[in-house]
Amino acid sequence: MKLSIVIICWNDWKVIENCLRSIFEGASKFEFEVIVSDNGSTDGSVERIRAQFPAVRVIENRANLGFAKGNNVGIRESSGEYVLILNPDTIVHAGSLDRWIEFSDLHPDAGAFGCKVLNPDGTYQGSARPFPTVGRSLVAALGLRQLGRLGHSFQSDTYQGWKGDTERVIDWQSGCCVLFRGDLLKKLGGFDERFFYHYEEVDLCHRVWEAGCLIRFTPEVTVTHLGGQSVGRFPVRFALETNRNCYRYFYKHFGTRGAIRCRRVMLMHLHIRQFGYRLMYCFRPSESLKGRLAMYRAAVKWNTLLDPIKFVEHGTEPQIEQGTSHPAS
Repeated sequence: MKLSIVIICWNDWKVIENCLRSIFEGASKFEFEVIVSDNGSTDGSVERIRAQFPAVRVIENRANLGFAKGNNVGIRESSGEYVLILNPDTIVHAGSLDRWIEFSDLHPDAGAFGCKVLNPDGTYQGSARPFPTVGRSLVAALGLRQLGRLGHSFQSDTYQGWKGDTERVIDWQSGCCVLFRGDLLKKLGGFDERFFYHYEEVDLCHRVWEAGCLIRFTPEVTVTHLGGQSVGRFPVRFALETNRNCYRYFYKHFGTRGAIRCRRVMLMHLHIRQFGYRLMYCFRPSESLKGRLAMYRAAVKWNTLLDPIKFVEHGTEPQIEQGTSHPAS
């Protein structure tokens, strides 16, 4: 088997149907398999996938295991020389699977591979990024990303001036669509299951680099990513989960000092964004801004009360209200 495509699903029928159709209609010349790891969907996804796409292997987890653990279920069942981790809210452009495999075969020095990811309107999504550090996070928090054009020392969380239009080595590729060598992926144990949502792909790519392998990006492979299908349903919940995994990542790779410094930058970032959205709300009030401000208010409170070391080491964290009261409160 040349390629295994692992797709996680959690009540995603409205998007995964088009994702699967794009895979099979642009069928690869290489032998491939599609594995859907279902995290307890209740919208009929499992039954519909089996009825409309009988070639797909569906694994029922019967609970929301999260991104990392859910994908690991599919990874363990995969048999491909390459394993593609693909979100259900993606569309694979015609010919992309073949070009990705051909590109990967030409680069034995790489253990993982990125591709060009587009927004629904055709603009570049920024799927390939530098690894997060405290310094880079600070540059981003202060809104100084453009300094990255001056040199590597000023790099933040993006590759400034690059829109995914050239081949290059990257630090990490978004988990919405990232290709791994199957043997390396299984040797690394897949995703670290301590990460429930976000940073799991950053951590895995970090371990690919630690294993002595590069991660290469090709613009010849294109995937459209709708984005935010699950996040939009629970914005505060997912925002806090992103914060949790940020601390897990910095603690894992930079120790206690890294986690503590990460919290300082996190609070700075949140306060700056909260202030900006409050100004916007004063001039252009809307339900969307009201919800965003509620998210920032909850995140600021949670991070203010949090001891990042106790959280990572013992799971201790503050319990806060996650309502949507008035933004001025």
